[in-house]
This record gives sequence, C-alpha cells and structure tokens, in this order.
Amino acid sequence: MKMRVPYIIVLVLLMAVSACGPFNKLEKSTNWEELYAGANKYYQEGEYNKAIILYDKVLPVIRGSEKAELADYNYANCHFKTKRYIEAAGYFNNFFRTYNRSPLAEEALFMHAYSLYLDAPDYNLDQQSSQEAVAAIQQFVTRFPGSASYERAMEMLDDLETRFEEKAYQESSMYYRLKDGLYPGDFMRACIVNFQNFAKDYPDSKYNEELAYKLVEVATGYAENSAYAKKEERLTDALRFAGNFYRKYPDSPFTSEVKTYEEKAREEMQDHLELKQKVAERVAEQEAEKKATLDTSTKEN
Repeated sequence: MKMRVPYIIVLVLLMAVSACGPFNKLEKSTNWEELYAGANKYYQEGEYNKAIILYDKVLPVIRGSEKAELADYNYANCHFKTKRYIEAAGYFNNFFRTYNRSPLAEEALFMHAYSLYLDAPDYNLDQQSSQEAVAAIQQFVTRFPGSASYERAMEMLDDLETRFEEKAYQESSMYYRLKDGLYPGDFMRACIVNFQNFAKDYPDSKYNEELAYKLVEVATGYAENSAYAKKEERLTDALRFAGNFYRKYPDSPFTSEVKTYEEKAREEMQDHLELKQKVAERVAEQEAEKKATLDTSTKEN
C-alpha cells in the first residue's frame, strides 16, 4: 500500500501540469489573435479536436473579416478529418454559399458532396442520406464540369446508383418471397408493379433478366387466381410479359421456365374463353326465353 502513494502523487502532479499546459492556457485566453493563431497552428499539426475548440471561440469574433474565410474552411475540414461527416457537409455547404467566389469554393462544394457520400449507408439501410449525396454531387458536377474532381464525383455517383439498384432489387426479392404467404394476391400485384418499375428505373441492370422471368411466373399465378371478371385481362398481361421476355432474352437460361408458365397461361386462357362462351350462350338463351315469355304475354293481352 505504501508503494502506491508516490504513484498516486505523480499522477496527480501530471494531471495538474496537464491542466496548466499550453492548450489549456490558450483555451482560456480572450485574445482573439492569439486564439486564431493557435487554432491554425493546431490545425496544421493535425490536432483537429483542439483546433475546433479554438475556432469555436474565435469565429464569432472574426466573422466578416479577411481572416474568417480560411478559418471557416479549416473549421469545416476539421470536422471532416474527425469523421463528423454530417457536420462537415453542412459547414462546407455554408462556406460555399458564403464565399462562392473564393479560390476554395470549388473544393468546398466537392467536400460537401464527398462528406455526404461518406455518410451514406449500405444498400440495406434507409437511403434518404444517399439521395442527399446524389443531389450534392449533381450540384457539384453541374457547377464545375471542368473540375479535376469531376471524374471522382462521377465515380461516387455511380457507386450510389449501384446502392439504389441493389436496394430496389432486395425490395423486389422481398415481395417475391412474400407472395407465398397469407395474402398472396396483394404481394403478387406488388411484384408485378415492382418488377416493371425496376426495369424502367434500371434498364441496364444485371437483375433485369431474372426479374423478367419472375414477372411471367408471378403474372401467370396472379391471373390463375383472379376473379372471372379480371382473369382474361390478367392472362393477356402474362402472355405479353412472356413475349417481351423472348424478345429481350432469346438465349436466356430461364427460357424453359418461361415457356412452362406461358403454356399454363394459354391453357388457362383457353379454359376461360370456353367458359366465357358458355356463359354468353346461357345469357343469350335466358334473354331469348325472357323475350318469348314477354311476346306470349303480349299476344294474350
């Protein structure tokens, strides 16, 4: 126990010395020029958290002066360097709007977009922030088409589009799995709409062939289980989807499966048309009987 006492004393002394260190003294200063110089010094040395603390104190004082421009940019970059990407994006955007004629304006607008891009989540999470990143990147490439960062920005945009595509595919796959649940009709209808929208939104996607095959499968099942009044229309859709599949993917590995569903749809259509004819004949007979009864009644009167 006695051996621990000197260690505790040394620790306390070290803490006391630290509390009186250069940064702590500077933090308590009211001299804005000293604070400004210190913030820039810590920024240059990569001590970004310390720089942020000092910039927080000095920026309100130097706002509107010549020194504010560099300090505002450094302040935004401090947040970026410490991976506070949302805050950094906001500060870079504010910098661009405030100093849009600055030599640093182009870089600030790019860093605004880049910060949002780095904060964008994986495809399996909500993509709202990714949408904001896309808008920021598009703003940058439109404003600075000749920028040295243009190609990099376009690569970021392509990556985000890939995430959106993957997210949309996973949603389509979810509806496809749920079609075998308690309410298949609702999810089959959702599949049909979702698959078609996916092809429109991502015409070059590697998933389109698979989804086009599944569209025929789901549309056929949806038509088979439809009410009489809707069956012909939905079977026609299923057959149209099959025809579209053959035109787009003549050498597809899914062709045999599509043909199977097409044959089912044609058989179902044939049965439906025969039933439709019988119903029409029965209705005609009933109308004829009704007319004959009416004529007889008229003659008797």
